[in-house]
Amino acid sequence: MRIPTPFQPPYLRFRVRMAHQAMVQFVASFASSLGYIMLGFGQVLVGLIACLALPGLFAATRPWPQALGLFAGQALVASAPVWLLRKRLLPEQVLLWCRPLPIPARAQWTANIAVAAIIIVPLSMAYALSTAIWLYQWPDWLRPVAPQAVLLTAGSLLLGWIVSTLVLARRCRMPAAAKLNAHRPPPAPYVPRVPSLPRRAWTALHHWRQLFWLPFWRAENVVGIQQTVLLLGALLSIAVWLWRPPAVPPTLWAANAALLLMLLTDRGDKAVTEQIALLRPVAAAWPVPIENLFRFARISALLPGLAVMAWFALLTLGHLGRASSAGYSTTVATVWLCFAGVAQVAVISLRRLSVNGRVGLVISSIIILIAIGSELWN
Repeated sequence: MRIPTPFQPPYLRFRVRMAHQAMVQFVASFASSLGYIMLGFGQVLVGLIACLALPGLFAATRPWPQALGLFAGQALVASAPVWLLRKRLLPEQVLLWCRPLPIPARAQWTANIAVAAIIIVPLSMAYALSTAIWLYQWPDWLRPVAPQAVLLTAGSLLLGWIVSTLVLARRCRMPAAAKLNAHRPPPAPYVPRVPSLPRRAWTALHHWRQLFWLPFWRAENVVGIQQTVLLLGALLSIAVWLWRPPAVPPTLWAANAALLLMLLTDRGDKAVTEQIALLRPVAAAWPVPIENLFRFARISALLPGLAVMAWFALLTLGHLGRASSAGYSTTVATVWLCFAGVAQVAVISLRRLSVNGRVGLVISSIIILIAIGSELWN
């Protein structure tokens, strides 16, 4: 069955309006923390905007293998917003509703191109501003290759638009049918019994793994990858901070470690809270102490932060510490650990804070940790 032409404009309008609504919701959720971010990291954000077009401009001065790598990297950066917002641009409920409908492929591609353009156009304005800043500065390396540099930057945006369209098209694709597990045990009658204490602990750990650990790694959920990246970044930042390479000031690594540590706990607690909100209506009738499991899941959000603090304690106060030869203060390291522990517990336990209050707690904790860490070598 072929859908008549009058159906295509309404579908396109539906997708565009849904994308606009998703952007409004994203801006509304981001606006509460925008003031704190601008207060704490305003100069850094201005510098990032100025350097946004730098890879494409600089690629024109390099040999073609390096130029190709910079060009492809900038295109991936341009397509990253659509990939990060794909669940808002195409919610799962909308996909379940649209997939059975006889929507022609041309309408799907037109809608995907239009939705990707909604994200790319504001990004193009930021690229244009960044390019104008570099053209105004007019450095020596840019003067001989200015036309090629501008063309490469525009081409990276065009390629990012194409990649963004492909990301949306892949999300619209019908998923493959799930395969039945041939090794699944047959159903057996339920026999109630009172388990022992070790058995109850093992069952609670199993429930936590099934309901909180595995969902963060399945399908398109990026919480597991996000927490892994933040954890590895925090561990690496602390190691480099205490190593003190001469090229970068130690305070910068201290700031990076404090930022990643607080984001690690804050994002983990937020993910656990969202998962609990999804499970609570379903698990209300389960014959298990579900509130105890939810409490244990909230406490487990502290484990990555505790691992980072243990790594810092091992490098400063443990047997790997070398305070006498490195010259840092063990007292400052102890104070940093104590305040970091208090900040981690506050993020998890203070649940009645408003959104602005929580953002203020995280930002103020980061600033205090940076101030304490800056005194480590004094």
